[in-house]
Amino acid sequence: MEQYKVIEIKESVFENNDRDAERLRQQLKEEKTFLLNLMSSPGSGKTTTLTRTIENLREEMNIAVMEADIDSDVDAETIARTGAKTIQLHTGGMCHLDADMTRQGLREMGTEDTDLVVLENVGNLVCPAEFDTGAVKNAMILSVPEGHDKPLKYPLIFQVCDALIINKIDVMPYFDFDLEKVKEFAHMRNPDLKIFPISAKTGEGVDAWCQWLREQVRDWNA
Repeated sequence: MEQYKVIEIKESVFENNDRDAERLRQQLKEEKTFLLNLMSSPGSGKTTTLTRTIENLREEMNIAVMEADIDSDVDAETIARTGAKTIQLHTGGMCHLDADMTRQGLREMGTEDTDLVVLENVGNLVCPAEFDTGAVKNAMILSVPEGHDKPLKYPLIFQVCDALIINKIDVMPYFDFDLEKVKEFAHMRNPDLKIFPISAKTGEGVDAWCQWLREQVRDWNA
């Protein structure tokens, strides 16, 4: 005789969030605002890459940034110095953002006359990949010191992303990092993944990444 009932709630939570994310995307489409969800592990160079991206694109479009962290506002201070509209989101200990949390941030920040909003997600290769934030595109950063085997260890984030930025290529001579291997492994997870090797520190490769992003924003806001 069955003594208790087992209720699977995980799927329901994701389903509800997915529906909410689709509604948010439709709202962004109507407003002609492009939302990019940028994910990575801590220390990969998200903020430096974002700073370079803003410098490349700010003459062409109005850019805003939502900085998500468990605590602190260090990254928001850095981004605010670029002149981009910036808001800090504290997740209260949660290691990801979902669609409703993203909507709250957008509402508080305001997206009037904003062409591109970048959500710099919480530093983590697992949790953020599980939740659709309502972004138009997902991108991630993998830095050279993290190693070329990460697509094998953290498959989901590579599967849900549209673009992979491989950062810190300026230090490749000092690490056992195989650029061709990481491309191979990443394309095993996602054959359509666009890959951009860059150095956010020196600026190498940033133009190609910005050109891809420019095209995505233009097509969405057309």
